[in-house]
Amino acid sequence: MDMDRWLSALPHFLVLLPSAASCYYTMKNQTKYTLPKTAMLCSAVLFPYAFFCSFFCALLQIDVNIILLPSLVLFFFPYRCTVTADLPKCLAVYVGVCAVQTFPAQFAYAFDAFLHPASGAADFSAEAAFFQLVLSCLVAAAFAWPACGLFFQIVDRLDTPKIWYSTILLSSVFLIFNVVAIPQSYRTIHTGRMFFLFLLLEVCMLAILTAIYVLFYLGTTVILEHAKLKEQTHLLEMQSRQYRTLQEHMRQTARLRHDFRHSVHLLSSLAKEGDIGSIRAHLAEFENSFAMNTPAYYCTNAALNALFGYYHEMAVSAGINMDWHIELPEPLSVTELDMSSLFGNLMENAIDGCLTLPESGRYFCLTTEIRHGSKLYIVSTNSFDGKVRKGKDGYHSTKHSGNGIGLAAIAAVAEKHGGSAQASNSDTEFYVDVTLKI
Repeated sequence: MDMDRWLSALPHFLVLLPSAASCYYTMKNQTKYTLPKTAMLCSAVLFPYAFFCSFFCALLQIDVNIILLPSLVLFFFPYRCTVTADLPKCLAVYVGVCAVQTFPAQFAYAFDAFLHPASGAADFSAEAAFFQLVLSCLVAAAFAWPACGLFFQIVDRLDTPKIWYSTILLSSVFLIFNVVAIPQSYRTIHTGRMFFLFLLLEVCMLAILTAIYVLFYLGTTVILEHAKLKEQTHLLEMQSRQYRTLQEHMRQTARLRHDFRHSVHLLSSLAKEGDIGSIRAHLAEFENSFAMNTPAYYCTNAALNALFGYYHEMAVSAGINMDWHIELPEPLSVTELDMSSLFGNLMENAIDGCLTLPESGRYFCLTTEIRHGSKLYIVSTNSFDGKVRKGKDGYHSTKHSGNGIGLAAIAAVAEKHGGSAQASNSDTEFYVDVTLKI
């Protein structure tokens, strides 16, 4: 075995380590295992793989890329199994990292061409290989802060497959170009000003790709902020509706109080006549007048009270039998917006599920309960037609392709506040169980 060839092949495969680290930067909230365990798993797989493949390449004297490029496809599958994010997100992050890591390789080829002008990519030197490894680590470190500090929020919050697939397409263009542009003979690069133009082209392409990712972050941030404002506006509309209902109730009770003296005279006359039946009928009518249009009261928080009232009214108008028992901490320890997102998605999903059945079979039970003074338990049960779309990563939406956004939002709020969310179903009922630390 040629030791020099082995030394040049080994760093080529060790580049998989900083690449793997980069793949997990933006997935820090989406990993199935803890960070130390994930790092141990990657090291346990990639180190032996790098040594074996470099030994194999040196023994058979074959080009490293013949094994390395298919390896990128191969390693996507274990990566997919170690994160909870859906397929479009995983592909977008993985292809993006591969695209970025092709640039250190291209600069390493330029460095090798500078050292060995008469050589080529098939005889990649050990010096250039270690140069690539160091450069790959530096690139991974440079992208670490924006990925861990900013981009992970996009992965956590953006659930639009079309946007993620568009980033895959853009990253693939740069990835394929750099693979095709590998200089097989360095004499080509040294023709005229090609060496300078090659470096300039790679620097410009890296800058363009980085700019695309920055614009993607800024654009998706605007989209998510717009969605947040839309949700807040919807909540304010519910509160306004609840306020109008309360005003109408106050006007009605004012009229009833004004007419109460007439009712007293009437009841007094009926009592003198001994007409108990008429007295009961009048009292029942008076009681119904008070109960009509009385705004429902679920909790002291005005926004959540309006939210519950909005969906309760929606469910009643749809002929859904309701059984709600609401107990919430006072004051709220979870942000108002997070609670609104959780309960709004929970109730909307349940009502949508009920609407898949005839009116006679619709029911929705919701119970929230504080236990041990530190945890809020939420249990939702609704009837539905039994039709679900489910994959390895959980329930998928029956309205569109991709994961159910409502369930994902519920799980995100639960995890954010140290709790958990679990969804399950039988042939006739759908269950959601949520716990939150309060």
